[in-house]
Amino acid sequence: MKLKKLSLRARIFVAMILLVLLASILIAAVTIYQYNEEARDYHKERLERKESAIREHINFVINGRQNTYEIKTENLPLIFKEKIYEIATIHNLQINLYDLDGNLLKSSKATLNTLGSDKCMDVEVLNRLAHTAEHRFVFKNEKNGQVFQSSYSYITDQKSKNLAILNLPYLENDDFLNKELKEFLMRLGYAYFVMILVAIAFAYFISKYITRSLKTISEKMDEIRLEKRNKKIEIETSSEEIETLVHSYNSMIDELEASAVKLATSEREQAWREMAKQVAHEIKNPLTPMRLSVQSFQRKFNPEDENIHQKVAEYSNTLIQQIDTMSSIASAFSNFAKMPAQKNEQLNVVQIVKMALDIFNEDNISFESEREEIIAKFDRTQLIRVVTNLVKNAIQAMPIDAKDPKIKVRVFDEDGLVKITVKDNGMGIEEATKAKIFEPKFTTKSSGMGLGLAMVKNIVETYKGNITFTSEKGKGTTFTVSFPKK
Repeated sequence: MKLKKLSLRARIFVAMILLVLLASILIAAVTIYQYNEEARDYHKERLERKESAIREHINFVINGRQNTYEIKTENLPLIFKEKIYEIATIHNLQINLYDLDGNLLKSSKATLNTLGSDKCMDVEVLNRLAHTAEHRFVFKNEKNGQVFQSSYSYITDQKSKNLAILNLPYLENDDFLNKELKEFLMRLGYAYFVMILVAIAFAYFISKYITRSLKTISEKMDEIRLEKRNKKIEIETSSEEIETLVHSYNSMIDELEASAVKLATSEREQAWREMAKQVAHEIKNPLTPMRLSVQSFQRKFNPEDENIHQKVAEYSNTLIQQIDTMSSIASAFSNFAKMPAQKNEQLNVVQIVKMALDIFNEDNISFESEREEIIAKFDRTQLIRVVTNLVKNAIQAMPIDAKDPKIKVRVFDEDGLVKITVKDNGMGIEEATKAKIFEPKFTTKSSGMGLGLAMVKNIVETYKGNITFTSEKGKGTTFTVSFPKK
């Protein structure tokens, strides 16, 4: 998983662990580097001390009373015939003496090839030795996995005249230092292992503490709903950044509530405007034939006409029919506007649905239920209204020339929900009108207000349920109402 996809808490945890690991690696690297530097300095200083001590010893032999030879280069092999072995043994270091031309005079080793010693010095070494200010040259080389240094310096007499060249081959033995380094790194590894365990625990708790406030904010943000009052966040102790975030969230809640109030007011005003337009339109439709009937009656009224009573009766029936239409319009809008009261009655849904179907005389309506009793909390009147509206819509969806019209009503429970399905084999619903089927005022019929399904949806959602449908043009439609038992 990529780091950018991790949560903030995981990022803090991983970052702290990586920081401890990186610190341990850096300290181990610095330790190894420091040990190597100390080893180089140790060997350099040790060689210098050895060289200084051997030079003093050689000067003591040359200038001592026991020396009976003349002090010159040719006599050095005689002067150090036995003494060179004694000096090499005392200082535990091989000693080679060369003349000023680089030819070997005397060596403390019988085999001259040891540690790179040779019978004749290299010309470059001679030049470097002669042209250095200190008249001292150290050559470092590695052979067969072993590192050795070879120092070259002049031996002088009492008048500081050069007599010979002193060569000290020095083997760098790092076994002891490497052992110490290994032991130190092991101890450091144990210490950092314990530190990593402590860091893991510390990182876990500190990341949990840091993200606790953010988690609270996240949970509150998930609970934000436009249609209800949202709670503000109250955190007693937090960092300055978290307090700023909480303050911004609380300010957003205030602005959201203000916007919700404005939106609700605007929606109510828009709904009432639309409702008023629809009511005016529906009432205007019967008023036009009523006006024409009155005008026609005024023109043709003749008290002496022998058919006057029949004409008055026809005129009265026309007016009564239009008045009934207006009354039904008013009742439809009134029923739609009236919110169903949540009485939460304990009902046998199977029995109530059967009762609602008894008002229909059609023989093509069938009822089916898996059980004789399915108990749920619902308002009896509203449940009957839901069923009758859906069945009435199913009847009206049947074409006039339908050969085998069928309407099947089914009641069952599933996953703690009560479900009522009303299935017909009518004309079906066109794709273009499916999205508008539950909208107020929408209807595909030549009569009616288009409020039946909108009212059914309103009732069902009041009881925390929902209504869905599936339809295929020319084959029929199935409406499904589901709501919780409790």
